[in-house]
Amino acid sequence: MRLLDKKERIGSFSEVALGYNDEEALNEASRCLQCANPQCVKGCPVEVRIPEFIASILNGDVENAYKIIRFSSALPAVCGRVCPQEKQCESKCIRGYKGEAIAIGALERYVADYALKNKLTSLKAKTKNGKKVAIIGSGPSGLTCAGELAKEGYEVTVYEALHKAGGVLVYGIPEFRLPKKIVEQEINALKALGVEFVLNAPIGKCMTIEDLKREYDAIYIASGAGLPKFMGIENENANGVFSANEVLTRINLMGSFKEDANTPIYLGDNIVVVGGGNVACDAARSLRRFGKKVTLMYRRTKAELPAREAEVEHLLEEGIELLELTNPVKVLVDEDFNVVGLEVKKMELTEKDESGRRGVREIEGSNSNFDCDMVVMALGTSPNPLSTIESSVKKDNKGLIIVEGTKTSDDKVFAGGDAVTGAATVILAMEAGKKAAREIVENDI
Repeated sequence: MRLLDKKERIGSFSEVALGYNDEEALNEASRCLQCANPQCVKGCPVEVRIPEFIASILNGDVENAYKIIRFSSALPAVCGRVCPQEKQCESKCIRGYKGEAIAIGALERYVADYALKNKLTSLKAKTKNGKKVAIIGSGPSGLTCAGELAKEGYEVTVYEALHKAGGVLVYGIPEFRLPKKIVEQEINALKALGVEFVLNAPIGKCMTIEDLKREYDAIYIASGAGLPKFMGIENENANGVFSANEVLTRINLMGSFKEDANTPIYLGDNIVVVGGGNVACDAARSLRRFGKKVTLMYRRTKAELPAREAEVEHLLEEGIELLELTNPVKVLVDEDFNVVGLEVKKMELTEKDESGRRGVREIEGSNSNFDCDMVVMALGTSPNPLSTIESSVKKDNKGLIIVEGTKTSDDKVFAGGDAVTGAATVILAMEAGKKAAREIVENDI
């Protein structure tokens, strides 16, 4: 796929991946073997009928391709951009065993963008069935569940704690990876289906789950995992230490990258982002666009980075340094408690564990100092306990909601996505939302 020029990227939050044009999409679609037993579909968490939509592209019927995707996926324009296809559908592609897999994600984006540009819709709701469902959280899991239930005739109300709907899609993922107008258009499609959104409504503060149970037949908790984790090292509360969540929320949701922004963002000149996932890459690449020196510090090597390969490639292309096998052990501060550096230790890899991932341990006596004036911790997240306050919903010792399928310990309450699994991907959250909608319908709620 064509990309925005490297020099243009650093001074702009414009989308980096430019998408296929018609000719490029046809060329890529023509590579599909149309397998009799398509493994790619089995690799898709929401079971998009991939060969069928690709065949429709080849036949020049992009509208039908959109209908095929939309039948299975609530957010095709989002998934086409941020779904880790290389670990899912594309990893199962027969073409990929002896060459390049079909670029399924890029083709999905092509179809979805065509639909948005031409204002196509394939969403139709059945006659209202008189049942009402409340959904807590408007991220990918909540939006998917809302769309599936609305199509089945349910009255659906989505409660969002923030002032914009979209959850992690609007506060977590940068504009250069997922333009916010795309998310807005997907949400508008749900509104047209009859889904109601109530903003500035943090469940657990303005009302509880018990309050919602008096008004709704069922509740789906899709509140995500937005509570950031820190390392617990000395001086971690110093001026200039932030979570990636705060940095990304200020930039993405509050628009602090704009000259007329009302919500500023603290910026150092020499910034370290600690972590190796997609969130760490998003934070590093966002801060680089302010013209700052940025280093991604990771305790393993590039080969073990959990972030998507494309994101790592883009990060390095944009002039961000990757410091491998290095881990902070202390934040260094001046007399005013401002960050002036990190004390770090070198690490070494150990044998692989049961998951196949190599472990890591500190090298004794390898301590050194690394100069910086801002530190961003991107070490993962856990569920915020707010939404389940004063409810009978059971959780484990990590704060994750315990479910059987998607049903919680309360018969009227279902849950899914990151609130159940911990931080995961957009598509897995969507899979949970789809599953919850199916269980609500099957239980005749």
